[in-house]
Amino acid sequence: MQSSKLLKLIIFALLGTISMVLMFLNFPLPFLPPYLKIDFSEVPALIAALLFTPIAGVIVEAIKNSLYLIYTGAGDPVGVVANFLAGSLFVVPVAIFYHKLKGVKSLLSGLITGTIVMAVGMSVLNYLVILPAYSWLMGLEEMAIPSVKWASVIAGILPFNLLKGIIVSALFIPLFAKLRPWLEKKRITFTS
Repeated sequence: MQSSKLLKLIIFALLGTISMVLMFLNFPLPFLPPYLKIDFSEVPALIAALLFTPIAGVIVEAIKNSLYLIYTGAGDPVGVVANFLAGSLFVVPVAIFYHKLKGVKSLLSGLITGTIVMAVGMSVLNYLVILPAYSWLMGLEEMAIPSVKWASVIAGILPFNLLKGIIVSALFIPLFAKLRPWLEKKRITFTS
């Protein structure tokens, strides 16, 4: 029992660290604001969430963002919080759908739902909380103006999160197809 908990903690730490490294391998999309960058750091969190529970994915997201914050010296704490929220909003629905039926169709439904939840959730959170936090903490006064916030959400944040969900899902589906037997075997090991 004790060794099983320790093994889970080690797996969370490893996946969180891999996730943090993947955060550095990012790229902007040419038609969106340059501060919005695509990365594949949600993939290890998805693996944890499918292997264990949705909360495991959130834990990996927390480890990733904590390590990133420590490594970068807290230069952009608002962005780190936003990344954690976006990753959690994406990973949790995917894991919930997958754990209900444990099939490819449930995974696809979860990825679609996770993409929509992340895009809509981050749009609302950016309008109400994140952009005002940038305004307050980072001295970006224009981010407090409702019309600027609205334009930022509609022209940048919403399409970015939709595209990020689609791109990460497109990468994860073939990866999942290869990992599925291993995931099923390991899940049985951890639940027994």
